[in-house]
Amino acid sequence: MTSSSKHRWLLVLAAFLFSTGGAAIKSCSLNAWQVGSLRSGIAAIALLAIFPEARRYWTSREHWTLRTLIAALAYAATLILFVAANKLTTSANAIFLQSTGPIYMLFLGPLILNERLRALDLFTVAAIGMGAALLFSGPSPTGITTPNPALGNALAAISGFTWALTITCLRLTGKENPDAETGAATVITGNFTAFLIALPMALPVVAIHGADLLVLLYLGIFQIGIAYLALTRGLKHVPGLESSTILLVEPVFNPLWSWIIHNERPGPATLAGGAVIILANLSAAWWQTRQRGSQTNAQSLT
Repeated sequence: MTSSSKHRWLLVLAAFLFSTGGAAIKSCSLNAWQVGSLRSGIAAIALLAIFPEARRYWTSREHWTLRTLIAALAYAATLILFVAANKLTTSANAIFLQSTGPIYMLFLGPLILNERLRALDLFTVAAIGMGAALLFSGPSPTGITTPNPALGNALAAISGFTWALTITCLRLTGKENPDAETGAATVITGNFTAFLIALPMALPVVAIHGADLLVLLYLGIFQIGIAYLALTRGLKHVPGLESSTILLVEPVFNPLWSWIIHNERPGPATLAGGAVIILANLSAAWWQTRQRGSQTNAQSLT
């Protein structure tokens, strides 16, 4: 296997593991606070063991700044909201609505990163907004795995904002200190923060069955820990457009696992809205890659 193909397969692995989150969360009989807290606690320990470089940076004073703490809080909120949304609505709605992050980036980019708005940004946001509207327009699914779809959809939509804020803060800290393991260290801090925030509501945990413990270990070690390791290793060597395309495995396959395991069937409006959101994100990634390529070629001619 060549080096380039190995890194592509690492991204496939990351996207595959990420995509199993919804079905796995629904398979655990513990409530959302308990799953959110214990999953993140296990993930934080796993990440500390997996990333020695990030561990060293995480324990340094350089990591503990206001900006990294804001990023960690935003990521912690995303983790908790995603678990809660999956406990209340379909996995499809939860992941598709979390993918509406670019809508919020339209405002966060100029506000925090001083980025200029482009016509492409407005088009992408309009397309994603249309997809989100389709998700909310369909009939509410009913079933054991979707006890409160309306609330779950709302929480998933909020997680789209917190995820956009997380990415924005990570980009800001990454620009300020590009050589440090800021991303991995912030993910570790975010998981510890989610663990601590959700813990008071998670207690008391009367009993954890063996199957629930296995699900929690899988979620923390593999669905977050190993997935993030594969993601960071792959992203360093795979071009942006190809990476974005490969990572679309997550929102595409996430509903599939819930259908196979829990017989959870998204409605036509959900599938249509999800398709619009995925295509809008993919089109934006393609156009940005094309623009960067054009700029590079122009600079090489000067």
